[in-house]
Amino acid sequence: MIQFLEQYNLMGLAIGLATFLIIGVFHPLVIKGEYYWGVKCRWGFLVGAAVAGAAALAADSVFWQAVLGVTAFSCLWSIHEVNQQRERVKKGWFPRNPNRRYDSSYEL
Repeated sequence: MIQFLEQYNLMGLAIGLATFLIIGVFHPLVIKGEYYWGVKCRWGFLVGAAVAGAAALAADSVFWQAVLGVTAFSCLWSIHEVNQQRERVKKGWFPRNPNRRYDSSYEL
């Protein structure tokens, strides 16, 4: 696959498409993570960033290095977005999970 992308000069488009899809996947992951686990899901994103970053350093192909690097930094950005999602839930823009206990910082 990598040879095909390089032969037809499609590497940049493939990396762009992969980046678009990764960012698109992380948006609902942040929403669902905050809904089910609250801000505790930040630890999962941190571990994911470390794993993807290490894998990017170990990858041989530029394509996989780029995709894993984008994944690692998307995980890091998701840590910030979980905090923003918490604020959106406080404002009523997103539903609260009725089955999860909330601390006093969620009170309006």
